[in-house]
Amino acid sequence: MKRFIKKAQSRFKRKMHIRKTVFGTSSKPRLSVYRSNKHIYAQLIDDENSKTLVSLSDKNIDTKGTPVEISAKLGEDLAKTAVSKKIESVVFDRNGYKYHGRVKALADGARTGGLKF
Repeated sequence: MKRFIKKAQSRFKRKMHIRKTVFGTSSKPRLSVYRSNKHIYAQLIDDENSKTLVSLSDKNIDTKGTPVEISAKLGEDLAKTAVSKKIESVVFDRNGYKYHGRVKALADGARTGGLKF
């Protein structure tokens, strides 16, 4: 139990360190990633107006495969939706998670879909 608390506290510390510098605007929103044990969620946020512009999760995708493959597909779908709303560049907020595995796959998928970080 103590290990989980320490792990959660260190993730929160990393998250706050990232959030001090990462800020989304309407022209360049923040791409925030949340990762649970089963699912991954991504949203584009305009922090100036406190609005969520685009929100997707892997629950919306009908793709079978490994979690990394599903995350990459989610990134591509998020990029297509963002480009259709005339959003071309974003600021990436990994939310305290390591840039590895599903988080990295989502970022790479968003890049191949047309978003610029």
